[in-house]
Amino acid sequence: MSERWLIFSQRWSDQLLLGLQILLILLVAYILQRLVVRGLSRLGSRYPLPPELLLPLRGGIRWFIIGGALIMVLERVGVSATVIWTAFSGFVAVAAVAFFAIWSVLSNLLCAVLIMTVGPFRLGDMVELVESFDKPIVKGRVIDINLLYTTLEESADSGTGAIVQVPNSLFFQKVLRRWRGTEIQPPHHNAHE
Repeated sequence: MSERWLIFSQRWSDQLLLGLQILLILLVAYILQRLVVRGLSRLGSRYPLPPELLLPLRGGIRWFIIGGALIMVLERVGVSATVIWTAFSGFVAVAAVAFFAIWSVLSNLLCAVLIMTVGPFRLGDMVELVESFDKPIVKGRVIDINLLYTTLEESADSGTGAIVQVPNSLFFQKVLRRWRGTEIQPPHHNAHE
């Protein structure tokens, strides 16, 4: 009976010690976080630092301390820091690839909203995107604006008369020439210029 009691009390004391260590880690992290926030607040009141700088700095330091405390707690429970780091870096890599994969779509959606609200051009306008040094990229009449593309109809005198879909973000990256509706016809470029 005493041997069973000794094993039971040893397990119980190990669990109690582990719980106390976890509580100590969390308490130290909380106190450290409060001290850092208080120090940054004092620094902000003493020197003219903009709140736009202090707010993200406070949040970043807070998350850094919480993350460190979480890793220490998980290590005390028996999860390896290598496993945590591998899982975290794998998640960050997948998130970065996903972000870059959808970035162009999100950019075109935002630019569509800007085109529709700001109105740099509208349906029926003749537009021309120009690269640096007056080198035209595409020119045509706007026949449709959707969330991803603006559709242009190239003029028949250019030789093609094709329908061209231009990503909306391109209108904010290049120089744009615009002629409203049928008010002004675009000048024809002379081949000798």
